[in-house]
Amino acid sequence: MTLHELNSFPRYRAEGELLKCCGSTAWARTMAGRRPFVSFDRLLKAASEVWNRLDRADWMEAFRAHPRIGERKEIVHVWAAREQSGMERAGVAVTNALEEGNREYLAKFGYIFIVCATGKSANEMLSILQSRLLNSPEEELRIAMAEQNKIAWLRLEKLLAP
Repeated sequence: MTLHELNSFPRYRAEGELLKCCGSTAWARTMAGRRPFVSFDRLLKAASEVWNRLDRADWMEAFRAHPRIGERKEIVHVWAAREQSGMERAGVAVTNALEEGNREYLAKFGYIFIVCATGKSANEMLSILQSRLLNSPEEELRIAMAEQNKIAWLRLEKLLAP
């Protein structure tokens, strides 16, 4: 799909396409309403602006749309599966440590561990998870929001790839 096509879609279809990039319905709705975008750079700038203006409930909705890092069940979203491809070579010990870390993270922060996994090995993701468990809830939310924003940018690139 091209940027022109995204700009030309009926609002409901644009929202559906944008929802593939970020699981917040408020984000997708607002982004669809801000069309037309004159360039991909303007689209990315709007994506960040909209994301940062949402409220906690919207951020949590987006976080819930992600599979947990290292989760063994089948990942339905093709992009998420590719983003977590570093898990394919993970040993049992690393996978188990990620599962335990995910449980600890959820218990501490109330939402799943969000990291832009593209290009990261399972060991890198585990190290990041373990270090982020030391954060305060406020600091961690800021980091998770920034990671979600990176994920949305990458997915927007994939959505509009030729």
